[in-house]
Amino acid sequence: MLINSLALSLMLCSISAGAAITSCETIKDKVDARLDSKGVSDYTLKVVSRDTPTKLRVVGVCEGGKKKIIYQKDKRANKADE
Repeated sequence: MLINSLALSLMLCSISAGAAITSCETIKDKVDARLDSKGVSDYTLKVVSRDTPTKLRVVGVCEGGKKKIIYQKDKRANKADE
């Protein structure tokens, strides 16, 4: 009986962990909406592999931690102001 309960618990944990994986587009859309609501403009959000080295700001992770979303301020806006 104890083994059956333990097995059931492990199965439920693995199912809930699998359900927690969120697509990169969903996370990217949420980050985009949050930045827009704060008045941030002229930026790029890019999805890259988790192993990709970057000096840019990581603003999200997706696909169960396999990828990350990085934020980069576009320089075009600064040149347009000059």
